[in-house]
Amino acid sequence: MSMILVVSGTGTEIGKTVVTAAVAAAARGRRVAVLKPAQTGLAPGEPGDAAEVVRLAGSHVTAVELARFPEPLAPATAARRAGLVPVRPFEVAEAAEKLATEHDLVLVEGAGGLLVRFDDEGGTLADAARLLSAPVLLVAPAGLGTLNATALTAEALANRGLSCRGVVIGSMPAEPDLASRCNIEDLPVAAGAPLLGAVPPAGAGSLSGAAFAARAPGWLAPELGGTRATR
Repeated sequence: MSMILVVSGTGTEIGKTVVTAAVAAAARGRRVAVLKPAQTGLAPGEPGDAAEVVRLAGSHVTAVELARFPEPLAPATAARRAGLVPVRPFEVAEAAEKLATEHDLVLVEGAGGLLVRFDDEGGTLADAARLLSAPVLLVAPAGLGTLNATALTAEALANRGLSCRGVVIGSMPAEPDLASRCNIEDLPVAAGAPLLGAVPPAGAGSLSGAAFAARAPGWLAPELGGTRATR
Protein backbone atom coordinates (compact mmCIF):
# COMPACT_ATOMS: atom_id res chain seq x y z
CA MET A 1 0.00 0.00 0.00
CA SER A 2 1.34 3.41 -0.97
CA MET A 3 2.09 6.04 1.68
CA ILE A 4 2.25 9.83 1.35
CA LEU A 5 4.35 11.67 3.92
CA VAL A 6 4.57 15.46 4.06
CA VAL A 7 7.93 16.84 5.24
CA SER A 8 7.80 20.28 6.82
CA GLY A 9 10.26 22.32 8.82
CA THR A 10 9.75 24.54 11.83
CA GLY A 11 11.57 27.16 9.73
CA THR A 12 13.85 27.47 6.73
CA GLU A 13 17.40 26.23 6.11
CA ILE A 14 17.20 23.60 8.85
CA GLY A 15 17.80 20.42 6.87
CA LYS A 16 14.46 19.44 5.28
CA THR A 17 16.02 18.31 2.02
CA VAL A 18 18.69 16.21 3.72
CA VAL A 19 16.07 14.60 5.98
CA THR A 20 13.83 13.95 2.97
CA ALA A 21 16.80 12.34 1.22
CA ALA A 22 17.57 10.22 4.29
CA VAL A 23 14.01 8.91 4.43
CA ALA A 24 14.15 8.17 0.70
CA ALA A 25 17.51 6.40 1.07
CA ALA A 26 16.19 4.28 3.94
CA ALA A 27 13.37 3.16 1.64
CA ARG A 28 15.74 1.59 -0.90
CA GLY A 29 14.04 -1.40 -2.46
CA ARG A 30 10.76 0.49 -2.66
CA ARG A 31 9.53 2.85 -5.36
CA VAL A 32 9.95 6.37 -3.97
CA ALA A 33 8.92 9.76 -5.32
CA VAL A 34 9.82 13.17 -3.93
CA LEU A 35 7.49 16.03 -4.77
CA LYS A 36 8.65 19.65 -4.39
CA PRO A 37 5.57 21.85 -4.81
CA ALA A 38 7.41 25.16 -5.05
CA GLN A 39 11.14 25.65 -5.56
CA THR A 40 12.30 29.20 -4.97
CA GLY A 41 15.63 30.95 -5.38
CA LEU A 42 16.85 29.08 -8.44
CA ALA A 43 16.99 29.85 -12.13
CA PRO A 44 15.65 27.43 -14.75
CA GLY A 45 17.99 24.51 -15.28
CA GLU A 46 19.68 24.71 -11.88
CA PRO A 47 19.31 21.53 -9.79
CA GLY A 48 16.69 21.99 -7.09
CA ASP A 49 15.85 20.24 -3.83
CA ALA A 50 14.09 17.32 -5.51
CA ALA A 51 17.11 16.65 -7.72
CA GLU A 52 19.35 16.83 -4.65
CA VAL A 53 17.26 14.13 -2.97
CA VAL A 54 17.83 11.88 -5.98
CA ARG A 55 21.58 12.60 -5.95
CA LEU A 56 21.86 11.70 -2.27
CA ALA A 57 19.33 8.89 -1.97
CA GLY A 58 19.75 7.04 -5.25
CA SER A 59 18.22 6.32 -8.61
CA HIS A 60 15.22 4.50 -7.10
CA VAL A 61 13.79 7.98 -6.40
CA THR A 62 11.65 9.92 -8.87
CA ALA A 63 11.88 13.72 -8.58
CA VAL A 64 8.96 16.01 -9.42
CA GLU A 65 8.88 19.82 -9.12
CA LEU A 66 5.59 21.61 -9.72
CA ALA A 67 6.67 25.25 -9.85
CA ARG A 68 9.88 27.29 -9.76
CA PHE A 69 10.34 30.95 -8.92
CA PRO A 70 13.71 32.73 -9.23
CA GLU A 71 13.83 34.81 -6.05
CA PRO A 72 14.57 33.20 -2.64
CA LEU A 73 11.29 34.22 -1.06
CA ALA A 74 8.09 32.61 0.21
CA PRO A 75 6.39 30.91 -2.76
CA ALA A 76 3.42 33.30 -2.89
CA THR A 77 5.68 36.36 -2.84
CA ALA A 78 8.14 34.87 -5.30
CA ALA A 79 5.36 33.96 -7.73
CA ARG A 80 3.76 37.39 -7.47
CA ARG A 81 7.03 39.25 -8.04
CA ALA A 82 7.90 37.05 -11.00
CA GLY A 83 4.46 37.48 -12.57
CA LEU A 84 4.01 33.71 -12.54
CA VAL A 85 1.05 31.54 -11.58
CA PRO A 86 1.44 30.22 -8.03
CA VAL A 87 1.05 26.59 -7.08
CA ARG A 88 -2.20 25.75 -5.25
CA PRO A 89 -2.72 23.23 -2.47
CA PHE A 90 -5.17 21.19 -4.57
CA GLU A 91 -2.53 20.92 -7.31
CA VAL A 92 -0.04 19.59 -4.76
CA ALA A 93 -2.58 17.05 -3.54
CA GLU A 94 -3.48 15.94 -7.05
CA ALA A 95 0.19 15.51 -8.00
CA ALA A 96 0.95 13.52 -4.84
CA GLU A 97 -2.05 11.26 -5.35
CA LYS A 98 -1.03 10.59 -8.95
CA LEU A 99 2.51 9.71 -7.86
CA ALA A 100 1.06 7.39 -5.19
CA THR A 101 -0.54 5.26 -7.89
CA GLU A 102 2.93 4.39 -9.21
CA HIS A 103 5.14 4.57 -6.10
CA ASP A 104 5.24 2.94 -2.69
CA LEU A 105 6.28 6.13 -0.86
CA VAL A 106 5.66 9.75 -1.83
CA LEU A 107 7.55 12.45 0.09
CA VAL A 108 6.14 15.97 -0.26
CA GLU A 109 8.81 18.46 0.78
CA GLY A 110 7.56 21.91 1.70
CA ALA A 111 9.24 25.30 1.40
CA GLY A 112 10.12 26.86 4.73
CA GLY A 113 7.62 26.22 7.51
CA LEU A 114 4.17 24.66 7.59
CA LEU A 115 2.18 27.89 7.11
CA VAL A 116 4.31 29.61 4.47
CA ARG A 117 1.91 30.79 1.78
CA PHE A 118 1.80 29.14 -1.61
CA ASP A 119 -0.61 31.73 -3.05
CA ASP A 120 -2.24 35.05 -2.24
CA GLU A 121 -5.39 33.29 -1.04
CA GLY A 122 -3.43 31.87 1.87
CA GLY A 123 -3.02 28.27 0.71
CA THR A 124 -0.27 26.40 2.58
CA LEU A 125 1.44 23.06 2.87
CA ALA A 126 -0.91 22.33 5.75
CA ASP A 127 -3.84 22.66 3.35
CA ALA A 128 -2.23 20.19 0.97
CA ALA A 129 -1.64 17.74 3.83
CA ARG A 130 -5.28 18.11 4.88
CA LEU A 131 -6.51 17.39 1.34
CA LEU A 132 -4.29 14.30 1.29
CA SER A 133 -5.12 13.21 4.86
CA ALA A 134 -1.36 12.69 5.09
CA PRO A 135 0.82 12.68 8.22
CA VAL A 136 3.46 15.38 8.60
CA LEU A 137 7.09 14.75 9.55
CA LEU A 138 8.61 17.77 11.30
CA VAL A 139 12.22 18.75 10.78
CA ALA A 140 13.61 20.90 13.58
CA PRO A 141 16.97 22.36 14.55
CA ALA A 142 18.70 21.08 17.66
CA GLY A 143 19.57 24.24 19.55
CA LEU A 144 18.10 26.97 21.67
CA GLY A 145 14.70 28.21 20.46
CA THR A 146 13.64 25.03 18.74
CA LEU A 147 11.12 24.00 21.40
CA ASN A 148 8.87 27.01 20.90
CA ALA A 149 8.90 26.72 17.10
CA THR A 150 8.22 23.00 17.33
CA ALA A 151 5.36 23.45 19.80
CA LEU A 152 3.77 26.17 17.63
CA THR A 153 3.98 23.97 14.53
CA ALA A 154 2.54 20.99 16.41
CA GLU A 155 -0.31 23.16 17.66
CA ALA A 156 -1.01 24.35 14.12
CA LEU A 157 -1.14 20.73 12.97
CA ALA A 158 -3.47 19.70 15.78
CA ASN A 159 -5.79 22.65 15.17
CA ARG A 160 -6.17 21.48 11.56
CA GLY A 161 -6.75 17.86 12.48
CA LEU A 162 -3.41 16.80 11.03
CA SER A 163 -1.19 14.05 12.41
CA CYS A 164 2.44 14.66 13.36
CA ARG A 165 4.37 11.54 12.39
CA GLY A 166 7.36 12.57 14.47
CA VAL A 167 10.33 14.91 14.64
CA VAL A 168 13.76 14.60 13.06
CA ILE A 169 16.63 16.91 14.01
CA GLY A 170 17.90 18.30 10.72
CA SER A 171 21.49 18.88 11.84
CA MET A 172 22.74 17.60 15.18
CA PRO A 173 26.03 19.26 16.21
CA ALA A 174 29.03 16.98 16.50
CA GLU A 175 29.60 18.46 19.96
CA PRO A 176 26.12 19.46 21.15
CA ASP A 177 25.83 22.22 23.71
CA LEU A 178 23.67 21.96 26.82
CA ALA A 179 20.51 23.17 25.04
CA SER A 180 20.93 20.68 22.21
CA ARG A 181 21.48 17.80 24.61
CA CYS A 182 18.42 18.71 26.64
CA ASN A 183 16.32 19.18 23.50
CA ILE A 184 16.80 15.53 22.56
CA GLU A 185 14.56 14.77 25.53
CA ASP A 186 12.30 17.83 25.23
CA LEU A 187 11.51 17.90 21.49
CA PRO A 188 9.11 14.93 21.64
CA VAL A 189 7.24 16.68 24.46
CA ALA A 190 7.01 19.93 22.47
CA ALA A 191 5.83 18.09 19.37
CA GLY A 192 3.58 15.58 21.08
CA ALA A 193 5.23 13.02 18.80
CA PRO A 194 8.33 10.83 18.92
CA LEU A 195 11.85 11.84 17.99
CA LEU A 196 12.51 9.71 14.91
CA GLY A 197 16.06 10.64 14.06
CA ALA A 198 18.92 13.10 13.96
CA VAL A 199 21.08 13.91 10.96
CA PRO A 200 24.76 14.72 11.56
CA PRO A 201 26.05 18.28 11.00
CA ALA A 202 25.79 20.10 7.69
CA GLY A 203 28.45 17.94 6.00
CA ALA A 204 25.89 15.16 5.51
CA GLY A 205 24.56 16.96 2.46
CA SER A 206 28.00 17.12 0.87
CA LEU A 207 28.57 13.36 0.99
CA SER A 208 28.64 11.37 -2.20
CA GLY A 209 25.41 9.62 -3.04
CA ALA A 210 26.81 6.20 -2.19
CA ALA A 211 28.15 7.34 1.19
CA PHE A 212 24.96 9.17 2.06
CA ALA A 213 22.71 6.25 1.13
CA ALA A 214 24.86 3.86 3.16
CA ARG A 215 24.81 6.02 6.30
CA ALA A 216 21.29 7.45 6.19
CA PRO A 217 19.44 4.48 7.74
CA GLY A 218 21.56 4.83 10.84
CA TRP A 219 20.25 8.36 11.39
CA LEU A 220 16.59 7.34 11.41
CA ALA A 221 14.36 5.26 13.67
CA PRO A 222 12.76 2.05 12.39
CA GLU A 223 9.45 3.90 11.96
CA LEU A 224 11.11 5.71 9.05
CA GLY A 225 12.85 2.62 7.72
CA GLY A 226 16.08 3.24 9.63
CA THR A 227 18.12 1.36 12.17
CA ARG A 228 18.70 4.04 14.82
CA ALA A 229 17.86 2.89 18.34
CA THR A 230 14.96 4.72 19.93
CA ARG A 231 14.70 5.72 23.55
